[in-house]
Amino acid sequence: MSQNTLSRELALRIGLAARALPDTTVQRLLTVLTAALGLPITEEKLATLNLKVLKTAHDGAFSDVEDPLLKKAVHALKHAPSETSNDLTDLVVTPYQDGELPNSIRIACASDDKINVDGHFGACKQFMIYQLSANKIRLIDVRNTEQVSEFEEDKNIFRSELIADCKVLYLVSVGGPAAAKIIKLGIHPIKLPEVTPLTEVLTELQQVLAGSPPPWLAKIMGIGAEQRAKFVLEDAEAVE
Repeated sequence: MSQNTLSRELALRIGLAARALPDTTVQRLLTVLTAALGLPITEEKLATLNLKVLKTAHDGAFSDVEDPLLKKAVHALKHAPSETSNDLTDLVVTPYQDGELPNSIRIACASDDKINVDGHFGACKQFMIYQLSANKIRLIDVRNTEQVSEFEEDKNIFRSELIADCKVLYLVSVGGPAAAKIIKLGIHPIKLPEVTPLTEVLTELQQVLAGSPPPWLAKIMGIGAEQRAKFVLEDAEAVE
């Protein structure tokens, strides 16, 4: 199944979505989308797509694919590529010396494309490492997770130790045992409900830092106990 015309942007969206799904060619994804939406495939039709529709279309062709990967594909299909880009991910990695950004925290973001928080803890390609304060954002490292030794007995421990210097981890999916290992190292995991641009995650956290951060976060930032006591507790959504 195919259609005679497909705009460059739609072709790019479909190509990016196919890359997000295991063992999926553009032609296979087009076949599933045709079954789900009918021809011609348009921006208007893609805007109506959701996880359930993609998962059950074409006799459940993608029923065995993990939800985080399907969500990433749906996000790519529904948004123009320009809407998922941001200046923050174009920043050159800049080394950080302790104390350069007062009242800052170090965070990790699980990412496959270096543009969004779109990664599963045990499968993401890299962790984007940021040093962040209320008025500064600095990309200080990109840590590749694909260099895990084949002899590594517990890849979750390896990944946890890879970001052991971070205090907060943003991701879209993590299993219970892996979450326990993360928390044991003093890292606060925050599970996002869907794929989210890094820009949005970082700027929202900045707003929290500039306002009244919850005590656990204020402590990480080095804010004194007396000042922390003034803050109103606003727990972040975290993996238990």
